[in-house]
Amino acid sequence: MPEGAHDLPTLDPAKFQDPFTTAKGETRASVSLSALETLWFNTGSLCNITCENCYMESSPSNDDLAYLSAEQVRTYLDEIRTKNLPVREIGFTGGEPFMNKDLVAMLDQVLEMGLNALVLTNAMKPLWQKREQLLGLQQRFGLDTIQAKLKLRISIDHFTQDAHEHERGPDSWAPMEQGVAWLRDQSFTIDVAGRTLWEETPDVSRRGYQCLFDAWGLDINAQDPARLVLFPEMDETLDVPEITTQCWGILNVRPDAMMCASSRMVVLRKGDDKPSVAPCTLLPYDRAFDMGTTLEDATGAVQLNHPHCARFCVLGGASCSVG
Repeated sequence: MPEGAHDLPTLDPAKFQDPFTTAKGETRASVSLSALETLWFNTGSLCNITCENCYMESSPSNDDLAYLSAEQVRTYLDEIRTKNLPVREIGFTGGEPFMNKDLVAMLDQVLEMGLNALVLTNAMKPLWQKREQLLGLQQRFGLDTIQAKLKLRISIDHFTQDAHEHERGPDSWAPMEQGVAWLRDQSFTIDVAGRTLWEETPDVSRRGYQCLFDAWGLDINAQDPARLVLFPEMDETLDVPEITTQCWGILNVRPDAMMCASSRMVVLRKGDDKPSVAPCTLLPYDRAFDMGTTLEDATGAVQLNHPHCARFCVLGGASCSVG
């Protein structure tokens, strides 16, 4: 962990206990679903690497979230179609999505419906092993459609190899660079996700990434927050203010700008017969946030009763979707 990253005190155990009331007895903020525009699928929590600060705790041994199947994904896509839901984007996260053998079949289903697809990936060996399948998507739908409808967001935790490998482990840079180069050469659309835990200003970070993008020949404007997403550190053991109904006005933040106002995520927990719907990508394990097994079940308001809700969304202003 970079020096100074844990300067905050630990979280007061009295916080985030009651869904409707804060530790101080104030009314906890909630977010209503404005319109379901982005549906995420967590393809499984297994990953080919173990990052030092992975909020998902993904690793080669964490299978707490089982692999979703293409058939299970199809069930939710059918619900979107039959109920004419306003979903425009389907996101895939993990773990490492390319470790799921059905991922490309899932992408095929999404593209067949004419929806946008976003895959969060480390661009390492699991992606490398599915190159022919990805090229098959280009052949099936055409390069123009793939460029417009499919985005791969590559996790590059820092624009320098040393810092990136501090997070992702030794020898994690070269395979990622190889994967990025292949995607670039095959004309896939690439975005990048970085971290803000390096005690650097956003301007310094974005200028550093721009130098990297230019050196690699990537057509990415690092000043565009949709093309380079910088995620705040998320450690639920560190202290963070609870969000009350009054905070919206104090912070000048709108509830409908929060991720859970327009997104939901489907997860399959190990041992469950069916997938469940969670409010967002940040809360895949906590059953207190389960919203049912269908998208129709998951239309209720979300109580911001978790440190990630405060740190990542309300105070950090971050989002996992394209824009």
